[in-house]
Amino acid sequence: MDKLFFKSAKNQYAVSFSSVALVTILCLLVRDIIDYRIVGYLLLVVVSLLAIFLEIKPVLLGAVLSALALNFVFIKPYFTLHIDKPEDILLLFMYFIIALINAVLTNNFKRMQRAIHIKETRASTLKLYNTLLDSLSHELRTPIAAIVGSIDTLQQKNVNLTQETQQKLHSEIEKASMKLNYQVENLLNMSRLESGYIQPKLDWCDVKEIVYNVCNRLSEETKNHKIVINIDENLPLFKLDYGLMEQIIYNLVYNSSQHTPKGATVSIQVKYEVDADYDLHIDLIKKCVITISDDGYGFPPEEIDKAFDKFYRFKTSKTGGTGLGLSIVKGFTEAQNGTITLQNAEDGGAIFELTFVVDCLPVNSLPNE
Repeated sequence: MDKLFFKSAKNQYAVSFSSVALVTILCLLVRDIIDYRIVGYLLLVVVSLLAIFLEIKPVLLGAVLSALALNFVFIKPYFTLHIDKPEDILLLFMYFIIALINAVLTNNFKRMQRAIHIKETRASTLKLYNTLLDSLSHELRTPIAAIVGSIDTLQQKNVNLTQETQQKLHSEIEKASMKLNYQVENLLNMSRLESGYIQPKLDWCDVKEIVYNVCNRLSEETKNHKIVINIDENLPLFKLDYGLMEQIIYNLVYNSSQHTPKGATVSIQVKYEVDADYDLHIDLIKKCVITISDDGYGFPPEEIDKAFDKFYRFKTSKTGGTGLGLSIVKGFTEAQNGTITLQNAEDGGAIFELTFVVDCLPVNSLPNE
């Protein structure tokens, strides 16, 4: 049943009463062919099930009603609250005690579970806040200091700055601003993922255009790297979320640029693949496959499984970084029903492969504009 239904106290009492009444009526139909002790076991099972879903008071009501029903309907003399045999008195007494203990213990167990869940949630939230504060103090302070310092130098009237120096300071402000924007975007994106707010807006996307736009944005970060792009000229349009795809590729290329040595090669490949049934001459599954690889150091084999964990930073990582980039990539990929894999290349470096099962639109099918 709906969890909201069980939140109402009135509904819980109704469920408790109707459950005991239903089992009592069903057992009454076969009262002559089953022993009343079996009926007691069945009613005890009902109370146990009620204890799992309901609060303590409705469960206690069910326990009392089931004990009364067992006595009134199934123990001779029928339809009286009178018992002749001492063993039946003991049975009824023990039944009632067991039902009460079961209800109380189950309720305490549920309260303990809720307390543990609240404690774990608070611990997770505290860890999130601590990590974010650590990120703010380390990752955001550096670009902010660079911006403030450069502006302060430019505003000094008693210092004559050459045109070259002014351009260098402006360039430092731009670089620091871009880095600051990147970190803030990652923090906001992680908040969106944590809250389940991500709702992809699927539309026809030119992935080739996204790749080149990202590479242009990262031209400063990748100026000491060799960027190799391998994309078919006739790559079809894919139905994806343009903004999410741009952020995915940006984070992966940026990650490669930050964790590979100068002169390393970062390769970006986009392919269109089709799983086809050649006997029937039909296309079964259409895929957009994006591979981003480098010839750097790769990932520590013993830690590679944690690469997409939130806030995880490898032991060999250089100082700085929030550990959010790859977890955001994974979240944005899965939000579009895609998959991402990571492996180390045999000759060194890392290979990220993203696969999206999507609708596609051949470029040559578009009207000329």
